[in-house]
Amino acid sequence: MSISHHLRVYGHVQGVFFRESMCRKAQVLGITGWVRNCRDGTVEAMIQGAPEAVSAMIEWVRTGPEPARVEGVEISAGSGEYTDFERLNTP
Repeated sequence: MSISHHLRVYGHVQGVFFRESMCRKAQVLGITGWVRNCRDGTVEAMIQGAPEAVSAMIEWVRTGPEPARVEGVEISAGSGEYTDFERLNTP
């Protein structure tokens, strides 16, 4: 069984290797989906995988990599089917 969540991460999360670190963590956890910077300074992601893996990714996102300062994570239902985890361009 696979579940999907859409995440919006607030705080000092751009320019701190957040996306690259999230790609690495997704690979370790077997998560598929994508991550990208947004023009408003947030990071947006779609994550999909086994419930335990998705929960572990959400826990990681709440702190992020060492230089990040996560102030909040907005979580909503996700959609789509993904075969890998990609870093997308800013919309």
